[in-house]
Amino acid sequence: MEYVKLGNTDIEVSRLCVGCMSFGKAGTMHDWTLDQTKSEEMVRHALELGINFFDTANGYSAGTSEEYLGAALKKNVARDKVVIASKVYFNEGRLSRAAIHREIDGSLKRLGTDYLDLYIIHRFDYETPIEETMEALHELVKAGKVRALGASAMYGYQFHNMQLAAKEHGWTMFSTMENHYNLLYREDERELIPICRQMNVSLMSYSPLAAGHLARPEWKSDSLRGRTDCVAKGKYDRMEQQDMEIVKRVHELADKKGCSMSQVAIAWQWAKGVASPIIGAMKTKYLDEAAGALSVTLSAEEIDYLEECYVPHRIVGAIDKNPEQGVMLLDEKK
Repeated sequence: MEYVKLGNTDIEVSRLCVGCMSFGKAGTMHDWTLDQTKSEEMVRHALELGINFFDTANGYSAGTSEEYLGAALKKNVARDKVVIASKVYFNEGRLSRAAIHREIDGSLKRLGTDYLDLYIIHRFDYETPIEETMEALHELVKAGKVRALGASAMYGYQFHNMQLAAKEHGWTMFSTMENHYNLLYREDERELIPICRQMNVSLMSYSPLAAGHLARPEWKSDSLRGRTDCVAKGKYDRMEQQDMEIVKRVHELADKKGCSMSQVAIAWQWAKGVASPIIGAMKTKYLDEAAGALSVTLSAEEIDYLEECYVPHRIVGAIDKNPEQGVMLLDEKK
């Protein structure tokens, strides 16, 4: 495994991050999540591979994702050997000061730890002044409950304004951006990613395999997740015809290089400057495969070939208003 530091911090993370949305009690958010035993197996295997970075959220599977992750880590590794990230936003009060202080305590309790390495705002809050949010987050850092801050899926101007507010007041700035980014969705290359580069903010992309579409030559999957993940269908199905051209090129290049499609897709992430793409694996073999991508190198010509037939997509990730309270599964295909 290889490691990299997040932003301007001294926090060193593996070049792969385990996405823990796949952990939790089935039916509380998704039907396909892993139970506690299987979640622990996934955590243990990730640690054996040298992966030390785990990403969850307060709202994943009604808090059971955090519970399963915390219990698994406690049984298998010393706290200071892993980097734990969780999120706040899909909760009562969104990113208000009161909500942030309430939700961090809930996350810490469920995770069984007294601090988070990285606390991420899950979306931009249209109802809370950004100064209130940034000051509240800074208070968590000062209190020792959080080591560093991150943001997720928003418009470039929003992220820029929040960073400026923190800088102007001497508050903690964001060190990471968890955004929707893969070969089938590259809209953040226009504004958000250049801003992150300018501010030395590390990218930890979610959906690096586009919900599996970049890991298989055919569009549909017969797996439980493939049949029931209505959010993935809402994010990707409307562009199936155009995006299959990219999928074909990933498949072709994987055959040529003697590796898997997912390894090509992950190698592309690193080539584009992503620090640690988030892998939401359902089986340990997928973590093995992801780790194997470290031995795959793409030439400039190969990267151009993969990117050549991309067409603009509608925005998926950043939102234009706060959703109704209780709504977490954005872009869900009904």
